[in-house]
Amino acid sequence: MAKAGLESLLRLQPHLGLVDDLSRDAREVDSELPADVLLVEADTLADPAARDALDWARTGGATVLLVRNPAAEPVADALRAGAKAVLPSGMEGPEIAAAIEAAAAGLTVLERTGLDLLLRAPGTLAKGSALVEPLTERELEVLELVAAGLGNKEVASRLEISEHTVKFHVASIMGKLGAGSRTEAVTLAIRQGMIMF
Repeated sequence: MAKAGLESLLRLQPHLGLVDDLSRDAREVDSELPADVLLVEADTLADPAARDALDWARTGGATVLLVRNPAAEPVADALRAGAKAVLPSGMEGPEIAAAIEAAAAGLTVLERTGLDLLLRAPGTLAKGSALVEPLTERELEVLELVAAGLGNKEVASRLEISEHTVKFHVASIMGKLGAGSRTEAVTLAIRQGMIMF
């Protein structure tokens, strides 16, 4: 019944074509399947269908999982395994279609509450946790502009400093926050309440 409901929602999306049930054996044997994205609905991420989908995701297949009650740790594990989306099963057709399209394009999708769960999951830096060395006022200014989406050249122009100095500040910010990218630095700073976005 759930499958029929899901199919009827997706059939309303004219740009999507449905391929009937893809059993695990069929996915393993036929590498030329016409499916771009595997969509699986399950009660939990521990269900056999979800585990099979994650096995397929580990091989590079774009996978979208609809789960009744996604919890933070299993969602994080599913994303690490290669799933492109883990969403609550109550999503509407257009939202599911958007997630499928994003997954086909190689993007990762989370619903807002799922993102909030992950950001609060154990192992992430808590708001207010101390840094090894605090950010300077100038580094906070640079970080706010980076968070607003400005590139180094634009930040340099706004703050009337050289592009080289901006690069230096960005590297220092990333080092102090323990971030591997500008995006991660912004995310960590928002989580810790250093900047508002």
